[in-house]
Order: sequence, then structure tokens, then C-alpha cells
Amino acid sequence: MATREIIRSGPSLSINRMSEHDLLEVVEIEELSGISVWGWDAYHRELQSPQDVIMLVARLDESIENRAESIAGFIVSRMVAGELHINNVAVRPEFRRRRIAAQLLAAVIEEGRRHSARVAFLEVRAANVAAHLLYRSCGFQVTGRRRRYYNHPMEDALLMSLLLEPWP
Repeated sequence: MATREIIRSGPSLSINRMSEHDLLEVVEIEELSGISVWGWDAYHRELQSPQDVIMLVARLDESIENRAESIAGFIVSRMVAGELHINNVAVRPEFRRRRIAAQLLAAVIEEGRRHSARVAFLEVRAANVAAHLLYRSCGFQVTGRRRRYYNHPMEDALLMSLLLEPWP
């Protein structure tokens, strides 16, 4: 097995760059989370553009969680013209409320800064109060609304942004 590049690690969790080998678990987490479906092919295509994308997975320390799955959550983002666009963030339902999503956000924002991002953007379902609280706790502010942005069910999206300090 190839060595995983560790982006960030803690006592029971490490954050690594996503690889093709992670995609089955990523798609499983996506399906369990009720986020807009991308599927294996879309994630695989994103992985083919490594200079523009920042795709990370959070791995549990297998000695702490005795599980077959090793990925607790993931985040997918893309750099566009000095902006970090966060597309998907999801955590396995049984591991929510452990700050895993916040750690993934912090890691992707740090990577965005390394790539000279000046601002981070994301869209979130208007009714997803838990996600609003998470993003606000990470410094994001609501800056707009996209009407009828989501399907299944049809729903508005709130546009949230975070100004990033220049990377030293």
C-alpha cells in the first residue's frame, strides 16, 4: 500500500489526501449523508486534476475505533482564480458531533491558504441548521442566497464565505 500524505493528525484522527482507493468509502458516506450525489465517477474525475483540487479524508485511528471502515469523513474543494470553493463535506452519521467536519474544514482552509486562496466559499441547504452552526463556528458568514439551488428536495442554498488571511 502506498504511503498516505498526512495533512494533519491528532490523537485519534489523521487527515490525508484522498486517493482513488478511498472512493468506495467516500461514496458510501455521501449516500449516508443525504448530500447532493456526485458518485464515484465525479470524485474520480476530480482526482484527475490534482493541481486544482483539494480532496481530503479523515481517518480514524483503527486502534480506537474497531471498524472495517477507516474513513470517518471527507471534504472536496477546488481552487478557482484565487478562491477556494468547498463543494462537499460529509461525516459518517455515527461519528458526527466529534468535530471531524471542523477539522476537515480547517485542513482544507490551510491548504487553500498554501495555494494563495484569498477567500473560501460554500453553499449549504437553507434548512440545514447543523451545517450552518458548523460553518459559522469555523468563521464563515452568510453572504447570499441561491434560490431553488438544490433538487431532491427543491431548496434554496445559502452562500457562505470566509476571508482568508494571506499565507506567510
